[in-house]
Amino acid sequence: MTPPLSPRKVHLVGSRIRELRKGRRLTQTELSEKIGVAQSDLSRMEQGEYKVGLDTLFKILQVFDPKMGEFFGETGISDDAAARELVTDFETLSSDAQREVRDFVRFKKMLQTQEKTESGPPDGEEKP
Repeated sequence: MTPPLSPRKVHLVGSRIRELRKGRRLTQTELSEKIGVAQSDLSRMEQGEYKVGLDTLFKILQVFDPKMGEFFGETGISDDAAARELVTDFETLSSDAQREVRDFVRFKKMLQTQEKTESGPPDGEEKP
């Protein structure tokens, strides 16, 4: 039998849900409709007053699409803060400037894909 979650852990999960929801600019009502729970229950989850069931957590993860480790903060707080700052900066740009940034990102991804292809398979593996 697993030990009950500490109030601190319940609060941590709730605050992470709130952070993701606000990052996507969803209201509690909008998110509660997407995951099939009452808005009042979602509010209590975010406040850490109510445990988030595993099935509800999986629905939330489907809405926000983070990996489980990212949800629980295993990627590092500084990375999350830097990503939020980058998104905020991007949102303040004009639509032309945003298009340029998107084009640059596509270009960098294309280069990265080409570099992986040109470097070939890892040692000991044959090319198909």
